[in-house]
Amino acid sequence: MTRVTITRRALFSTLLAGLVAGLRFPPGDAAGAPAQASPVETWTAQALNSHGVPRGWRPYETPGGHAAYDFTVIEDAGRRALHLRSHEDHSTIARRVSVDLAATPILEWSWKLLQLPERADLRRWETSDAAPHVFVVWRRRPELIRSRLIGYVWDPTLPVGTVQKSQKTGTVTFIVVRSTTERLGQWLTERRNVAADFRSVYGEDAESPSAIALSIDTNDTRSKSEGSIGEIVFRSNN
Repeated sequence: MTRVTITRRALFSTLLAGLVAGLRFPPGDAAGAPAQASPVETWTAQALNSHGVPRGWRPYETPGGHAAYDFTVIEDAGRRALHLRSHEDHSTIARRVSVDLAATPILEWSWKLLQLPERADLRRWETSDAAPHVFVVWRRRPELIRSRLIGYVWDPTLPVGTVQKSQKTGTVTFIVVRSTTERLGQWLTERRNVAADFRSVYGEDAESPSAIALSIDTNDTRSKSEGSIGEIVFRSNN
């Protein structure tokens, strides 16, 4: 009998492909797409203090992640947000988007991070954890090898602007948009030209993305992380 060996990398890649392949939402779940702004989530339609996976989002469990979905819709400083907490788990949610990237290439989101995972290092398989972060997802078949995800992260040590390939799957690339503990505990607004980032990472023009995912990850370092993500929207480059 022939023995088939499945590596941890292959397992992670296969299950990540499941996230991308599973993003088949009913048409009503997709966010509307005005000409100059394509809202993804404002959290205002979510029930305040609701816990777990928010309405309109889908859960995804990574191998060995022990997803807890310790997520709560909150109001902080007059703004609605999703508060994410993680303790030795990896929790990811995703929702479909309908966006014309040519018209609205700028991804804008607000966040307020409180704690970064200790000893996290995206350059190493065994410590590749991250505080609350945002993924842009391009689903392409076959998903296992052709889908593409760009993750925008706040890293404890890597300098801003670092582009880091995931150590667990070839479909994910991280871009560091904040670094160190400076400005933790403050609401900050980020703006990224997703079309330009895609071109920089992959060397070609981007099609419109199929989904946005939110994730928090501390299962490798066995640590804790906490923070909130506010409004998420695609805007024109004006």
